[in-house]
Amino acid sequence: MSRLGIKNIGILVTGDVKNPISKATTIIVEDGKVLKIGDEKLLDEFKCDKIIDAKGTTVAPGFIDSHVHPVLGDFTPRQNTIGFINSSLHGGVTTMISAGEAHTPGRPKDPAGTKALAILGHKSSKNARPGGVKLHGGAVILEKGLVEKDFEELAKEGVWLVGEVGLGSVNNPELAAPMVKWAKKNGFKVMMHTGGTSIPGSSTITADDVIKTDPDVVSHINGGPTAIAPEEVDKIIENTNMALELVQCGNYKIMKHTVNQVKAKDQLERIIVGNDSPSGSGIIPLGVLRTISYVASETDATAAEAICFATGNTARTYGLNVGLIEEGREADFVIMDAPLGSIGEDALKALEAGDIPGVSMAIIDGEIMFTKSKNTPPATHGAVIC
Repeated sequence: MSRLGIKNIGILVTGDVKNPISKATTIIVEDGKVLKIGDEKLLDEFKCDKIIDAKGTTVAPGFIDSHVHPVLGDFTPRQNTIGFINSSLHGGVTTMISAGEAHTPGRPKDPAGTKALAILGHKSSKNARPGGVKLHGGAVILEKGLVEKDFEELAKEGVWLVGEVGLGSVNNPELAAPMVKWAKKNGFKVMMHTGGTSIPGSSTITADDVIKTDPDVVSHINGGPTAIAPEEVDKIIENTNMALELVQCGNYKIMKHTVNQVKAKDQLERIIVGNDSPSGSGIIPLGVLRTISYVASETDATAAEAICFATGNTARTYGLNVGLIEEGREADFVIMDAPLGSIGEDALKALEAGDIPGVSMAIIDGEIMFTKSKNTPPATHGAVIC
């Protein structure tokens, strides 16, 4: 049994968009999961093997990138880059969700090959965690010829994600809707490409296409990079209860419109955040954090709410035991503060000023991954190991 204590927390962001900030100042972690949350008296009750002094800075759940296109390990042929997942860790990302291994060289498109790739991606991502990041790989891309039994077979092998509908040959509601029903029947979470085409082979998908297909997640509702019109966004918001994914490489005007519309309807729990990377826009290790900063500084959402979009909202959408700082959850955290020179007095104020906070520490399953980000600006105050 191992225990970690985090004390002297200045701001604790819970990940729960309905109650985003806690007054607690101390967290106790036991064997990789949150044991207790409260004040510093917990350190007297629970003796810890290691204690982190947050130095009055902000502790939040580790960020979840809801939209990544991996292949195997930490290499992407899309941008011929090694180490992009580990680099994202230094932007506070501790969990990634595959939206389909679409960039795999020679990607098979027959049913047998499509299933094999999804199974390989799923199982390899369970065995390899670049930098410690929890990658949920192996999102099956819908191709013509798949039948209900294929989804049953995939589910038996542990595959539970359908990559964004529209990346494969199944790119209209008539073909996709039956497959989505088969997938959901077998416990899959389904995401769907939305808006204009992103790469050769993808399709333009409208609000009506999304509504008729009925996925769980509207992928890159703000475009990837070409977005649907504001009235199309409004149609999806009004006529569905689907999760609405914002991405870094999308349209910022539509991102702002989406957040403000959902905020006005008191439905902020629907918004999640992804990077949609590696993509034609490149690899942006701070992509999730940059999206949080934009939302916090340019929309009606607060910084704490924006962090919840990229943590608890995504965890609940996909049924993951991360993303919320509460007892029994996996102990994945990012510790951050205002960057040196910011007009913001803390990480949240810095985000609302449009700045990128300085990340001083990332923790996964109660293990410290690093003690200074190589990608963010330096934090005004950094957490230290006592």
